[in-house]
Amino acid sequence: MLHTRAEVPFQVPLEVNVVLIGFNEDGGYRYTVDAHKLEELLRVSFPNHRPSCLETGEPLDIEHHVVYNVFPAGQPELIALEKALKEAMVHTGSARETDFGRDVPTFDVEATKVEPVFQKLYSYIFDVDEVGVSTDTDGPMPSAIFVVNFDKVRMDPRNKDINLDSFMYGKVTQLTEEDLKKQEGDYIYRYRYNGGGASQVWLGSGRFVVIDLSAGPCTYGKIETEEGSVSSKTLPRIRYVMFPRGQTAVNDHSTPEIFLGQLAMLVATTVEHVIAPDVRFEIVDLTTRLLIPIIVLQNHNRYNILEPGHNYSINAGAIESEVKKMVHDGQEVVIVDGTHALHSHEKLAIAVSKAMRGYSLQETKKDGRFHVHTKTYLDGAILKEEMERSADVLAAGLLEVANPSLSSKFFLRQHWMDDTDGSSDSILKHKPLWATYEAKSGKKKKKKTQKKHGDLYRTYGTRVIPVFVLSLADVDPHLMMEDDGLVWTSNDVVIVLQHQNEKIPLSYASETERRHAIPSQAKRHILAGLASVAGGLSAPYEKASHVHERPVVNWLLATGCHPFGPFSNTSLVSQMLRDVALRNTIYARVDSALRRIRETSEAVQVFAAEYLQTPLGEPVKGRKNKTTTELWLEKFYKKTTNLPEPLPHELVERLEKYFDSLEEQLVDLSSLLYEHRLQEAHLNSSDIFKVLFSPSTDSQGSLPAMCPSCRIVREEPRLGPDFRAAFDVLDSDRDGKISREDLQNFYGRIYGGSGAEEDVIGSMMTAADVNRDGFVEYEEFTCVLRAKERSDREMMEEAFKVMDVDGDGKVSHEDLKRYMERAGLDANDEDIKAMIRLGGGDGTEGVTYHSLLKILAMDN
Repeated sequence: MLHTRAEVPFQVPLEVNVVLIGFNEDGGYRYTVDAHKLEELLRVSFPNHRPSCLETGEPLDIEHHVVYNVFPAGQPELIALEKALKEAMVHTGSARETDFGRDVPTFDVEATKVEPVFQKLYSYIFDVDEVGVSTDTDGPMPSAIFVVNFDKVRMDPRNKDINLDSFMYGKVTQLTEEDLKKQEGDYIYRYRYNGGGASQVWLGSGRFVVIDLSAGPCTYGKIETEEGSVSSKTLPRIRYVMFPRGQTAVNDHSTPEIFLGQLAMLVATTVEHVIAPDVRFEIVDLTTRLLIPIIVLQNHNRYNILEPGHNYSINAGAIESEVKKMVHDGQEVVIVDGTHALHSHEKLAIAVSKAMRGYSLQETKKDGRFHVHTKTYLDGAILKEEMERSADVLAAGLLEVANPSLSSKFFLRQHWMDDTDGSSDSILKHKPLWATYEAKSGKKKKKKTQKKHGDLYRTYGTRVIPVFVLSLADVDPHLMMEDDGLVWTSNDVVIVLQHQNEKIPLSYASETERRHAIPSQAKRHILAGLASVAGGLSAPYEKASHVHERPVVNWLLATGCHPFGPFSNTSLVSQMLRDVALRNTIYARVDSALRRIRETSEAVQVFAAEYLQTPLGEPVKGRKNKTTTELWLEKFYKKTTNLPEPLPHELVERLEKYFDSLEEQLVDLSSLLYEHRLQEAHLNSSDIFKVLFSPSTDSQGSLPAMCPSCRIVREEPRLGPDFRAAFDVLDSDRDGKISREDLQNFYGRIYGGSGAEEDVIGSMMTAADVNRDGFVEYEEFTCVLRAKERSDREMMEEAFKVMDVDGDGKVSHEDLKRYMERAGLDANDEDIKAMIRLGGGDGTEGVTYHSLLKILAMDN
């Protein structure tokens, strides 16, 4: 039944591959892990994962059934990785050992240098090419977690005598008790991805994550905040298993069972944060065109960040390339950029001033003293309030300048430079706030002066995501956005701060050093904002918590190939996260569809409980494990009965068939997602969404403006241009709706004087104003015209049936002549033949219904 189907989240299989490297008596400590035992532990402990939406905190109606595959890598692969790591190690000083407090040498490994070796291993194991494309087109694209245990003594960069090639295929010797005690190698190495924060865990540019248990231990996180911080005890260490007594602190003792459980927890954390993370903004997007204007607002003329060749330059082409990888085929992405002087638009300049906020910060400096100072930041929510109103006009202007041929595809008007309201501020085309509230409160619409044709309408299927870059000079050297960042995002706008001051110390630390923000470089932050808004990506360190009722952080996976957070330092998005972005679009649609089904189910249930009773007025009784609706269906629809039907049998059968077909579509969608056929899954989800949210399924005849868990970006119905043109003629003040004053002005121009009578205008408004708000919106206008069109068509169909006496689907010469005579119209044989030829006939066989429309000039 409908309601029982809606109770279970949509099941999507998710394959997770765990590759154990150095756990087959060939790595550090010659430790072994039973792959089958780890796989069984994962299967039993973490069988399902249900992501949430960070924006709302609500879980999605989608649940991953996780399929784990755990298998070991061979010795040659282990030695190849150790060799690459040894060559990439760079001495950076010394660090204090965790257990005994000794100072030992430290080495940094640039992860991008060893990443190609991990990519080759991934390609070899999963039979894909170097760019991550599977040679098996029907198989899923695998996600991999490499859990690594290197022999630190064997790959010690200070020991040049060891030839790792000799271990490639030879037997690895077992270790003595003394050798085991020296397995830490008396040195520490750590990874840095593109110079970012130091870590043992990093996300590669492909579809894999590396967890190196031999590296570190590393410490990083937010200063004076315990939540999410990574310490020396965050990742398990084999040393504590091998020496449970005497060699380590008492609280560090471990057992093989505890170690296996910690490994399983690491895998589950990686799944929750990287492989199937939460959705940042769950936008149901039915658009076919994505316009991203990068609007630089600067209060100076000292430099231009759009000029190439500088370290602060923005490469719009590179950003466009990354965004295109996060949207499905068939969606057009266009990025345009331009610079505006902030002082030329005083309201935006005032908004920047209003957004300045400050708070007191207390900290202890190196001199040992307690210091209190005020830190200034920009409030993104206040900036958004003003900036989003100007986005369409600025976007249209940039697009017109950049490529006039594209402008008509995104906006219906291009006279964007004309003043529309007499304002001296050319980009503020919106009404003041009080006008908005007056419209909502139902006050009478004021008569406005005639405007120029400078207003803008987005074309159907267009979504605009404006990126505002505030390039400021002469500001606080440590000025940032809120939460120690340089970017602020909402579900439809990105705001980035840029200025040419030095590095800004952050309240985040990696090892013993503070992390710094570089405010002059805005590219990474632009991409991070677009990844969240266009792809729905959440940062790999954020996750919704239903216990805390807010997002919580875990910095374990904060480093790697992604543009998010203080420990990242790259302007690229990994293939794994790009896959997540493509799935997010599909999940948002399915989630909205399932919520609609559940709401319908609950409505049916409430109706059954309140109204469906026996003829004696008693509720239907039966098995306790069945609901009222199920009992009614059994009593009155599964059996033959003479009782009156509360609902027609035919309606119930149609409903059952409809949901059976929908269930089949969802099963097909689940299979497509598992096989990584994302483009087909995207089209499938579009069909499901359009069926459930089509005008015929909604009482108002339109898509809902808001879903319970997400915002819907509505795709306008694709109507002919005549409707919009006619609407524009009547909408004299260009406010997007027709009022009584608009109709009076129209008839006044045609007939002169006062125009049409008030009762005539009132009749027109009553017929078209469906929602009774005093105005005729575009959707209501098109409904009236389509109803008139349908009426005309029905009339012509009846006329055709009257003409077609023999019922062969064609009106012959004799049929048309007989009809003309009955109608009292003079027409000789030549006239009849000419009319038939006009309709496409040859004068003898007659014409079809559509040809008749041409004859009578009824076809548009």
